[in-house]
Amino acid sequence: MSKLLAPAGNMEKLKVAVAYGADEVYFGLNQFSLRNFAGNFTIEEAEEALRYLHAHNVPGYVTLNIYPFENEYPQLVHQARQLEAIGADGVIVSDLGVINTLRRENIKLPIHISTQANTLSPQTVLAYKRLGASRVNLARELSIEQIESLQNSISGIETEVFVHGAVCFSYSGRCAISDYTTGRRANRGECTHPCRWQYTLIEKERPDEPLSAAEDDRGLYLFNSKDLALFSFIPRLQQAGVAALKIEGRMKSIHYLASVLSLYRRIIDGAPIDEADALQQLERVMNRGYSTGFMKGNITPDDYRFFDNTTRGHSSFLGIVTASSATSCEMDIRNKVTAGMSVEILTPKGTFITQFLPDILEDSDGMQSEVLNHGKTLILPFSLPEFTILRKLD
Repeated sequence: MSKLLAPAGNMEKLKVAVAYGADEVYFGLNQFSLRNFAGNFTIEEAEEALRYLHAHNVPGYVTLNIYPFENEYPQLVHQARQLEAIGADGVIVSDLGVINTLRRENIKLPIHISTQANTLSPQTVLAYKRLGASRVNLARELSIEQIESLQNSISGIETEVFVHGAVCFSYSGRCAISDYTTGRRANRGECTHPCRWQYTLIEKERPDEPLSAAEDDRGLYLFNSKDLALFSFIPRLQQAGVAALKIEGRMKSIHYLASVLSLYRRIIDGAPIDEADALQQLERVMNRGYSTGFMKGNITPDDYRFFDNTTRGHSSFLGIVTASSATSCEMDIRNKVTAGMSVEILTPKGTFITQFLPDILEDSDGMQSEVLNHGKTLILPFSLPEFTILRKLD
């Protein structure tokens, strides 16, 4: 069975990932990661995270997937030694120099090859195997048929595929727009996502007359790719022998993590796929519309449009259960909660419950009110498992 590989931008997200069925978790430190704005972990926090993961029999992989300059190698090697000492289960890298250096320095950490390496062929997978890698992330530009063919041509090394999340419009994420527009370098973990910005067209002879090419009044989002959602391809990816199915989102919310992991956990475990129901569940969280990317092979505008200028999400995240007893539980409130409101409850087991909140709300200080806001703890007069998500449907 393929493993569900989940992102974690901080300790809370890591715990939610484990609660909602992640088989493996990946995260980054404050250096050498391509998600510098994800929160990330200090080395001390990473040690705590790995203790938590290992207590739940979940491996933890750490990103060292930046493309380093020559002067950065001593610090990168030092960090890799620290990760080895605290029990990291592997590192995710992109750069050939990093792979060679880790092996030359006799660092024993398993090496996983990042999506940034844009691996497209069995020849490249086997080349990484000879260099000492134990797993390779396959480029998102491959179709399902190409992945199946590739899997038949390799042995002795694992593969993984991104199956869900935001997608960079550039080839395997190799983009320089952020560098030029803001001075923040995408391939140094500093991307400001200018592909999500609104653009207009300028005609050479009329530079002072920007032209709108939008489908609506919000403007043109020329590079704004839809989010990836490959849940319908999970059975074929599993049959092909892909070792890990990876979720994007170290910068996403715990609401996103719980919702997405819950769906993919059930499908990986063999639940039948109802496409309409799956999409309805995924529409609960913020998204840019969903696409199957390059999986079908022949790309059409409907499969992989770069012009989706709509951000949507059909629910409001209210809070997460942080403690529970036999008769009650505590919910950490993240958005305004109103007495008597109807809520949808998602538990870590993947069950959905619709329920009304009490007519009078009580917080952890014993104060009663009809409205409670972010920062308060709501006492619910019924028991729910820790990490349960509550939300209001739109």
